[in-house]
Amino acid sequence: MELDARLADLDALLRPLPGVLVAFSGGVDSGMLLAAAVRALGPERVVAATAVSPSLPAAELTGAADVAVLLGVRHERPPTDELSRAGYRANAGDRCAFCKTELVDVLLPLAVRLGIPEVVTGTNADDVRAGFRPGIRAAAERGAWAPLARAGLTKDDVRAAARRWGLPLADKPAAACLASRIAYGVPVSAAGLARVERAESALRSALLRAGFPVRDLRVRDMGEDVARVEVDAALVDDVAARPDLLEVVAGFARVDLDPRGFRSGSMNELLPDPVRYR
Repeated sequence: MELDARLADLDALLRPLPGVLVAFSGGVDSGMLLAAAVRALGPERVVAATAVSPSLPAAELTGAADVAVLLGVRHERPPTDELSRAGYRANAGDRCAFCKTELVDVLLPLAVRLGIPEVVTGTNADDVRAGFRPGIRAAAERGAWAPLARAGLTKDDVRAAARRWGLPLADKPAAACLASRIAYGVPVSAAGLARVERAESALRSALLRAGFPVRDLRVRDMGEDVARVEVDAALVDDVAARPDLLEVVAGFARVDLDPRGFRSGSMNELLPDPVRYR
């Protein structure tokens, strides 16, 4: 019943809008929001926009395009240039704020050109409560808003609704941008982003060939040419027993397996003073 009530609140937020542009990363949150907008407004009044830059894994763009086709919405792929922003490249704890500023600065003019009055993001209620989301505030300050969060929809609610509606991304693992793999303080570059993307792709393929059904996987660039691999906690011992698998993580002088397994936002654990970036 709580989910039904929250979905009704979401519909009530969306239905009066003349049109909406959804910042669609290809993930389950923005994908469920996109589907909700279509249900409320019809596909002709909804546009999906996926920002294309070196921080977006190629597979995410392909998946986003497939979902847009499934929902029958126009899919824009505007380029963003977060690497042109010094604060993003510096990669301090507020990196996400520079990324979201770039994103919204690109999407707002696009929405104006398309005659769409609203730009919305897939931020959910759990994201708002997490306490370390500098990008959320930056997006809001630039004029984008978050219907899922306003309706009180949590991550579990989002997945439940996506399953109810038969969306193919309902159980999709979290897929943060490639910059989230680079330790704070290590400068972000196009080459560095490409290196972690290649490493993750190679390792995922190697694990699947070895019969390990990995779900969550990260190759973290820790600086000083060291990579830290995070896999599902249930697979850590299996991967530790097969050091040959880590050999496919190319481009680093040393590759370590994290014994604690995958943890979303694990880079935030390394910040000496995360409160200052909230």
